[in-house]
Amino acid sequence: MYFSYDGTAYHGWQIQPGAVSVQEVLGGALSTILRRPTEVVGAGRTDAGVHAARMVAHFDAPAAGEGGALLPAGAELAERLNRFLPRDIAVERICPVVPEAHARFSAVSRTYKYYIARRKSPFGCRFSYYYQGALDVAAMNRAASLLLGRHDFTSFSKLHTDVKTNFCRLSRAFWQEEDEGARLVFTIEADRFLRNMVRAVVGTLLDVGRGKMPPEGVCRILEARDRCAAGSSAPACGLFLAGVGYPQALFLPAEAAQ
Repeated sequence: MYFSYDGTAYHGWQIQPGAVSVQEVLGGALSTILRRPTEVVGAGRTDAGVHAARMVAHFDAPAAGEGGALLPAGAELAERLNRFLPRDIAVERICPVVPEAHARFSAVSRTYKYYIARRKSPFGCRFSYYYQGALDVAAMNRAASLLLGRHDFTSFSKLHTDVKTNFCRLSRAFWQEEDEGARLVFTIEADRFLRNMVRAVVGTLLDVGRGKMPPEGVCRILEARDRCAAGSSAPACGLFLAGVGYPQALFLPAEAAQ
């Protein structure tokens, strides 16, 4: 299932007690439509206030005729979900996959984008970080290039997480100016990300752009393996999960869902 959401009203993707999450709302809608409890497993977590332009999740659907139920075709099910879901969650498409496919563990890449507004706008404040100060974009790109490859990103991770390793392989990390400099967009792609990693990277690169540290300083931060060595996390409002990549072999023909 491919979908998007405005994360402003949600306490992140993952279900947690005492807070509304995207996973809870989407799973509840799907369970109602399929008339059976249905767990939705996402490609990863997003923090409170973070958005997704393209998120992926999987769920186990009943086989044709199982329990007297017939699963609607992907397009029909997506349409039903969109009528049921609130306006800040939208399903793009639903496609069949092989039984062993897993939204999180089968993913081979993830891409995030971070948006910084350089010009004040009442319409962009929910989806970008408004920053007024001068920034050296060339220095920020130099620093970003030094993060490429496989590294231990402990310095850019939230503390006390339950992952087995903090090593990630970055394949892309760069800044672009858009709309005649009115907006900065940071694109970062890796095989995996740690919790809070992208916002910590962005906050650190902003320190480079402000002249607080040279681009080569990110190398010392990586070597430190200490969250205190990196910059503060950038605000959640500017961050979007932009895409998740999977091997093509996981996808079945659409007819397989009938």
